[in-house]
Amino acid sequence: MGTLYIDRKELYIKLDGNALAFYSNGSREGIVPINPLKRVVMVGNISIETSVLHRLSDEGISVLFLSGKRLRFCGMLHGRLHNNGILRIKQYEKSLSPFSLEIAVDIVKRKVEGQKEFILNVRERRLDLRFPLTNALRTFDKILDTLNTQNLEMETLRGLEGGASATYFQAFTKMFPESLKFKKRKRRPPEEPVNAMLSLCYTMLHYETVREIEVIGLDPTIGFYHQFEYGRESLACDIVELYRTDVDRFVWDLFRERTFTDRDFANEDERPGCYLKKESRKRFYPLYEEWAKVIRQKLADEVRTLADKILTF
Repeated sequence: MGTLYIDRKELYIKLDGNALAFYSNGSREGIVPINPLKRVVMVGNISIETSVLHRLSDEGISVLFLSGKRLRFCGMLHGRLHNNGILRIKQYEKSLSPFSLEIAVDIVKRKVEGQKEFILNVRERRLDLRFPLTNALRTFDKILDTLNTQNLEMETLRGLEGGASATYFQAFTKMFPESLKFKKRKRRPPEEPVNAMLSLCYTMLHYETVREIEVIGLDPTIGFYHQFEYGRESLACDIVELYRTDVDRFVWDLFRERTFTDRDFANEDERPGCYLKKESRKRFYPLYEEWAKVIRQKLADEVRTLADKILTF
């Protein structure tokens, strides 16, 4: 067990030797050994003794804090991080050099190639969508030709990436039944089930990436494709672009196989937005965890490769 998900109101957590002990209404309900853990995800109103956080930090176990119903990111706790100051200085220098554009071009190429591959795979299964998906593939080919044959400025690159994303989501929305009301990508707030699931998975992936970046010693706020913006982990945004289609494929499979339907989601009357119901979240966590096992290794390799490039090029 690498990840522990804690999503239950009014739990009280304390240490019990080499384990976490869970209490509710004064009664002990169970324990979880600390040794197998790499990360803990805490959702909603949970009480934790300071000694628990100290121990998790000492063991290098990351803790991700999410709000209740909406699973909004609230914060993250790390243990001791890498102290490689030279790596961060080099990262800053490279972000102001032509290296930045080289990395950005590679990110956009790989993202568009991933979009093309996904749409191509779906076209083989969905003959009813052959026409719109084929049109999307033609657009991807034109964009990739441009990316491969021209010396690009950053703004041109962003325009090509934006065009590819618009084309991609026009095709992606057609892959879902009308009953789900998924017409376009909308994040804040997501108003229907597909956008709600995409936002949740993108959030989880983003902070998986932040963790890998910080553990290896890079600064998550200094990106190469995404410009610096106060409060944004721009480097994490760069790397997440490479794996967005993995998330999209995962979400598509969840709805295609009817693992989740619109009955698993609710809309609040007080504030607009759609969110996954509590009982449905219990089913989501193990499914996400199984999928994330492969992605985490890819993320770790991606970050390590980038750090090597920063130090050697």
